[in-house]
Amino acid sequence: MLSWVAMERAVEERRATDPAYRKKTEGRPLREDTKYCTDTELLDKLRAFRINFDRPSLRRLCEQALSAQEIAERLLGQLVDAPRQGQEKDWIWICVATLWERWFPDQPNFEMLDDKMQAGYKARKVGGPVMACRIWLDAWSGVVRICDKSGIRSIHEFDERFGGTESLFNWIQDLEDELSSGGVFDRRLLAERVSLCEEAQTRFEPQDDLTVENRRRALAESYFELGQTAKADALFRGWLEDIPQWGWGWIGWSDCYRFTKTEFADLNRSEQLLREGLSITGVRDYSDIAERLADLLHSLGREQEAAEFRQQDQTAANIFGEQPLHNHLSVTADKRPKVGRNDQCPCGSGRKFKKCCGARNQ
Repeated sequence: MLSWVAMERAVEERRATDPAYRKKTEGRPLREDTKYCTDTELLDKLRAFRINFDRPSLRRLCEQALSAQEIAERLLGQLVDAPRQGQEKDWIWICVATLWERWFPDQPNFEMLDDKMQAGYKARKVGGPVMACRIWLDAWSGVVRICDKSGIRSIHEFDERFGGTESLFNWIQDLEDELSSGGVFDRRLLAERVSLCEEAQTRFEPQDDLTVENRRRALAESYFELGQTAKADALFRGWLEDIPQWGWGWIGWSDCYRFTKTEFADLNRSEQLLREGLSITGVRDYSDIAERLADLLHSLGREQEAAEFRQQDQTAANIFGEQPLHNHLSVTADKRPKVGRNDQCPCGSGRKFKKCCGARNQ
């Protein structure tokens, strides 16, 4: 279920582009309307709804709640003939949210977190990944504090209670990606990515194998880009000894040596790892490994070998019903499957579409 802050944001966005809707919702209050209200005016507004509290009493409520919405719903439940909809209900939430942010900014709540997430997306468009990461690392600190306060131990549970404009499940992947992109300009962000991945691994219960595998790749890739290649190798080797069938683990490890921005590029090592992956009985995403190896061999000018592995890719697709990656990439834009940018890529990589085939087709 969407939170009130997410619904408010949807109203703001539609108002900006739909004159008829803007006219229809004219007069509906938004948090923006409190920008120039004094604290006294906000308290008076609440008193008009028979809600009386001061700073200490609001602090106590904030210490027990995760959002201003939670407090507003509690206050509404205590009122006789409480407003269940309309401006009165909106104003109670807006006043509580505004006062919480003004008086106790060091106590993060879901509304503040949602605002920072969205501010980061806007900053990314204007100033790039470094600017976005500065905002999002502060937001991540808020996530951690909210989890500590509430005892939340899984991303699914967090999203069930959050109901934000963007889910934590999607946003944390975006943060991992932006820390990687920003690390090109500020290597400290790669260290932050390591910290993020390690804390997320220990803090949250595994949601699914794919999430665990993607985070492992992000962690090892970051160590590699920081020059800690032995650490990255040890992580990949340990994981792949436990689950040798993890096809995209072999690809991720190989990619470190092929696409690194450091002096540790080693195409021979990259090739060796892909061949090792292909030799594993029952390896998952066999066709993707074969296609990756074919791409590598093509870049080395070894066209005959590349063609052989592309044939293996096609054979695996015919036998196992997999969609060959190069076939997926070659479809025209008007025939490409309709996939959301935050959906998992249909090629089977386990990454978001926008970070996989969506990016490669731009």
